[in-house]
Amino acid sequence: MLGVGKDKVIMKKTIITNGQFIIWNEQHPIVNGCMVIEDNRITYIGTEAPLPLEQYDERIDGTNKLFMPGLVNTHCHAAMSLLRGYGDDLALQVWLQEKMWPMEGKFTAHDVRWGTELSILEMIKGGTTTFVDMYDHMNEVAQAVERSGMRAVLTRGVIGLCPPEVQDAKLKEAVQFARDWNGQANGRITTMMSPHAPYTCPPDYIEKIVQAAHDLNLPIHTHMSETAREVQDNVDQYGARPVEHLEKLGVFARPTLVAHAVHLTDEEISLLQKYDVRVSHNPGSNLKLASGVARVPELLKRGVKVSLGTDGAASNNNLDMFEEIRLAALIHKAVTGDPVAVPAEEAIRMGTLEGARSIWLDDVGALEAGMKADFIAIDIDQAHFFPKTNYVSHVVYSASAKDVTDVWVDGKRLVKNGECLTIDEEKVLAEAQRCFERLTSA
Repeated sequence: MLGVGKDKVIMKKTIITNGQFIIWNEQHPIVNGCMVIEDNRITYIGTEAPLPLEQYDERIDGTNKLFMPGLVNTHCHAAMSLLRGYGDDLALQVWLQEKMWPMEGKFTAHDVRWGTELSILEMIKGGTTTFVDMYDHMNEVAQAVERSGMRAVLTRGVIGLCPPEVQDAKLKEAVQFARDWNGQANGRITTMMSPHAPYTCPPDYIEKIVQAAHDLNLPIHTHMSETAREVQDNVDQYGARPVEHLEKLGVFARPTLVAHAVHLTDEEISLLQKYDVRVSHNPGSNLKLASGVARVPELLKRGVKVSLGTDGAASNNNLDMFEEIRLAALIHKAVTGDPVAVPAEEAIRMGTLEGARSIWLDDVGALEAGMKADFIAIDIDQAHFFPKTNYVSHVVYSASAKDVTDVWVDGKRLVKNGECLTIDEEKVLAEAQRCFERLTSA
């Protein structure tokens, strides 16, 4: 926005010319031409500029660049980047109980700030424009998001394995955070309520969180059916598998996003479809922790919305959403024996448009007029993008986060020629290293 007159708002007009643009058109997925952004929205995409170039406030030459929607990471624990490489090659419960939870118990708000800044830096430079975060000290996370210019859906993850008075304090804090930050940062931040998982929250506590979500009119995000052991433990303790258990507790009465959903029966997939529960598929994390492979082709066939998440950097160990897109396209081919189980375009949509839809952001995830200007540019003047056959295929099977050169969120440029414009990269790296050294020396 350039200024405000007496009778109208004057918008900044930007045009990108000579670019290749990925759009969601099955017959013609690539537009070779230009895109116009006014303030924070895309107003035109096509082969010819709608106005003479001189009438634009900013003109960007997109030669040798591929432009696509920003990537949407629908499950992350950003501050856990401080624990990258700290506990590898372990089963989930061992990894959690012996490595992660004892170290996370030492985390201060200061640690969460710099762990989150480190993840945000990695995500922005790698083309992720929106992420979902479930953690503690969430005011620090929200402030980091606000400073960075990213878009995020944030929630104070609540673990209920504690005395009732501590449970109540955590829930009160989660409610206050959700109230304070929903719609903040010019609408770039929205919030949810999050019981961490059925195995970390007693049933009556989950019901209290569900009631809070009703009161606040907010969605719910939780881990679910990540491992076979978790599912069996739920049956042993509560007499039901996690999907039925959460249904009985009223979780699915709210709009719900579940992370992982690896171990599902046909009946459970039907229940998720019935309640329009969205699934965040985390292939990298699930493979590394040997949790299994989610039944994504079956979920897609039943019309369940499936998106992609990295999980935390301690279980991945990077936040490269291009890697998740590629894994989603590859592993289901191998598991099913079907080379079209998850086609390339479906995998990209899971990492962009379906990701946005899965977190109730209806104007994010596509390059088309009227959508928010959240998009990225990739350098395609490199050997692994030649020959110039199929850029959708190249993005899925050849690209990585390192290929991203420029990033815009809400119409604002956050990365230019590989340099982050909103974050002091040198300071973030130094502070994150200091936090890790203090945590491991204690």
